[in-house]
Amino acid sequence: MTGLLKKIYHETLLGKVLIYIYHKTRNTIIPDAIHIKNTYQKKFGKNPDLTNPKSLNEKILWLKLNDRTSLHTICADKYAVREYIIDKIGAKYLVPLYFETLNPSDVNNKTINTLPCIIKANHDSDGGIFVHEKRNVNWQQIQKALRVRLRKNYYPASKEWQYKNIKPRIIVEKLLVDKKGNIPFDYKIHCFNGKVRMIQVDLNRGTDQHYRNWYSKDWTREPYKWSSPKGNGVYTDPSEEDLKKPETLTEMIKLSEILSKDFIYVRVDWYDVDGSLYFGELTFHHDGGYQKIIPEEWDLKLGQELNLHI
Repeated sequence: MTGLLKKIYHETLLGKVLIYIYHKTRNTIIPDAIHIKNTYQKKFGKNPDLTNPKSLNEKILWLKLNDRTSLHTICADKYAVREYIIDKIGAKYLVPLYFETLNPSDVNNKTINTLPCIIKANHDSDGGIFVHEKRNVNWQQIQKALRVRLRKNYYPASKEWQYKNIKPRIIVEKLLVDKKGNIPFDYKIHCFNGKVRMIQVDLNRGTDQHYRNWYSKDWTREPYKWSSPKGNGVYTDPSEEDLKKPETLTEMIKLSEILSKDFIYVRVDWYDVDGSLYFGELTFHHDGGYQKIIPEEWDLKLGQELNLHI
């Protein structure tokens, strides 16, 4: 009987349909806590403690399950968060918005007039489409890619509740580059209980030389790494080269602490373009809580500094 079921499952049209349905629905039918435990177990080789979390990654998972408010949804929405930023720190820190729409067909040669720009969705983290000049731009291909993005809801797969109720839309912003034409460094300020704890700097994003350095708020190198996969088994480990402290660091810290007051844990992203600061986004669950902090003892040390019950 078991052999017959396997044969039906793997070799018949019915089996293929069942496999398709399973893969399409598994993230929606599995309870959030079980999904999170299973994913963490695959990454870390052990189960997380979601009742009495101790490490920073475990506490990020706890926040995923227990810290869900409408403000999280507003701030995870790259379009709606603009009003929040205006209210908290002012419009001067916003990346200029050129265009927004709910319809991918609206993104075309007539509507995209100011270049260079970046085209992206307000509800995902897949980066954006860079347009430096109109010549040879395949607008139909861009529209097709945007339709795919707008159909996605990131909550079922990530269990990050803040994405569940965002209304997907397309936004077109100014592409930030410095005087030399380079994409600026990405400064990501991790805030615990309204205070800056550490600073992540991503340099040379989108290249094989993508490194990630970690600093304290006084710009001392941190003794750990918290890297993400770049592909082919390579991670965004720290560079050997030390980075010069940005002149905007004090301003970055002050603004990040203003923006983090409403949250237990949040990462505030910034771009420094030739001495001018631009807000990037607010992220509530860095790497989903699924990337190891090395040495492992620092996952626990950092976790001890984050108070979940304030």
